[in-house]
Amino acid sequence: MATLSLTCSLPLQPPSSSQSQSRKLIDSIVSTSFQYSSSSTTSSNGSLKPIVVDGDPPTFVSAPGRRIVAVGDLHGDLDKARCALETAGVLSSDGQSLWIGGETVLVQLGDILDRGEDELAILSLLKSLDIQAKAHGGAVFQVNGNHETMNVEGDYRYVDNGALDECIDFLEYLDKCERNWEEAFVSWCAVSARWKQDRKVSQNYWAQWNLVKQQKGVIARSILMRPGGPLACELARHGVVLKVDDWLFCHGGLLPHHVAYGLERLNREVSRWMKGPSEEDDSPQIPFIATRGYDSIVWNRLYSRDGPELENYQLEQVQYLLEETLQSVGAKAMVVGHTPQPMGVNCKYNCRIWRIDVGMSRGVLDSSPEVLEIRDNKARAIRSTRDRSSELQVADYT
Repeated sequence: MATLSLTCSLPLQPPSSSQSQSRKLIDSIVSTSFQYSSSSTTSSNGSLKPIVVDGDPPTFVSAPGRRIVAVGDLHGDLDKARCALETAGVLSSDGQSLWIGGETVLVQLGDILDRGEDELAILSLLKSLDIQAKAHGGAVFQVNGNHETMNVEGDYRYVDNGALDECIDFLEYLDKCERNWEEAFVSWCAVSARWKQDRKVSQNYWAQWNLVKQQKGVIARSILMRPGGPLACELARHGVVLKVDDWLFCHGGLLPHHVAYGLERLNREVSRWMKGPSEEDDSPQIPFIATRGYDSIVWNRLYSRDGPELENYQLEQVQYLLEETLQSVGAKAMVVGHTPQPMGVNCKYNCRIWRIDVGMSRGVLDSSPEVLEIRDNKARAIRSTRDRSSELQVADYT
């Protein structure tokens, strides 16, 4: 079994001029390879060294020799989520929700919530896979996106009506599990389809009470997701930025002033806000730098913009900020979601940034699932259908 322990965090000190420069740039614009040498990744007995996690929520992860796969925005589409995880080679295709990834490290980049009706089922599936992965020397990590922080804040503008129904169903299921959160949450992915089917059978009864039903769904969602609610506390287990070996993962994009603020500090403050009032802090504030501003980690689109909207000099400035950010945390490349890429998973700026949100959810672009695989010091984008997968782009880093 993989061992998880705490170690000293990395020193993060970018130049002091970075914050103003990155803000000014954002205001102004409101397959290749990467092979690098590494030390031994195996222990004396030939097995991979254990995964080491630093930070609570996890911020820095050492996963020597392991295959890493990253999955972008899922937005409540359980079928597409399963297809993406099958493409990543970590989920069995027999419907049994079994981890088959061995010692693989899976990273999901947030925006599981909104625009689809099976949000809790996806969260439950990832939780179940994480438990299984740890038993095989692997791990599952998530980073929260803007739609997770919006829902904890009570912003339900993009919530699907089916997702409100799922909240009602889950609270009833939680009661059946005698309020045992872990039991109910982990097993929900296995029973949610049956609950949904039972609900559809009774839809005729609810037809004349749609408004009442919707209000009930909003109340159920608030119980689960308000700061201190059980689902908000579950989301609080995950940060908004994660560094696995030489790779940075976040939803929108990391900038130099985020690094100067402190990555562990950012994750800790978002987590504390999601957990709600406590004896140590009776009124935790939402961390603006991480969750609210247009240049916050979960909202930033600087690295995902393309085309005629950017002049050459602006592209050069974006690349400078990216390089400065990566250098300040000792990373080779950054992986982001948030902004759908109609052309599929792709890299830019000498493949120092990978954009992996392909809008796979039926609530977004309904595109074919794609994932990013990092293996043997190579990154590659993979697209899949249920019948076959194909390699799209490869990057070796030297």
